Amino acid sequence: MSLAKLWTALRGGANEALETAADSQAIRILEQEQRDAKSELQACDQNLTKIMAKRKMAQNKAESLKSDIEKYTNHALAANDKGDETLAIECATRVEELEGQLRIEQEILDGFLASEKSLEANITKAKTSVRRLDQQIDQVKATESVQKAQVAASTRHIGANSKVKTALDSLERIKAKQAERSAELEAADERANKENGSDLDAKLKKAGIQPGGEVSGKDKLAQLLAVKKS
Repeated sequence: MSLAKLWTALRGGANEALETAADSQAIRILEQEQRDAKSELQACDQNLTKIMAKRKMAQNKAESLKSDIEKYTNHALAANDKGDETLAIECATRVEELEGQLRIEQEILDGFLASEKSLEANITKAKTSVRRLDQQIDQVKATESVQKAQVAASTRHIGANSKVKTALDSLERIKAKQAERSAELEAADERANKENGSDLDAKLKKAGIQPGGEVSGKDKLAQLLAVKKS
């Protein structure tokens, strides 16, 4: 094998080992990513709260400026109606200043409103993603538990089958030994009978030659008739 192929094989083995390690920790990694996502969401919620507070302050400032503009506009008109042009111009100048401030404050307010709307939309999407992640993690954990139970059950089943087979094999050996022992005992009985003449006596009885042997129906009838005549 060339050095290039050997290096490729080593890298492939290392990658497989890393993938195996990553797979074995997959659920733990998912749960950590879930916790990280929730922490980020909490930070986003806090930032949104700050933006909303600043938007509210800008909104209040804009409303106050509008109120002042309306007030000094009325003053300018009232002064002009009374013929006090100097006071009317002074009030009108104040209105111009306030409108300039309002334009700036409105830009700030619009910026806060845009940021608030965008952030709210992104947070909503993120929370939806986190809920989906929660669901997927629960599903993966449940599937993992079921599969572990199935593996354990299969392993026990295989082990049980192996034990049953071993037990059956042992039972057959026991039966074979018992049959062999029975045959040996029968053979021993036969040899003992031959040695003490019991075997010959049994044959004589069966032939009806020796008393106590088997008697045919015809011979038994003859015996009964002989007894009656006597």
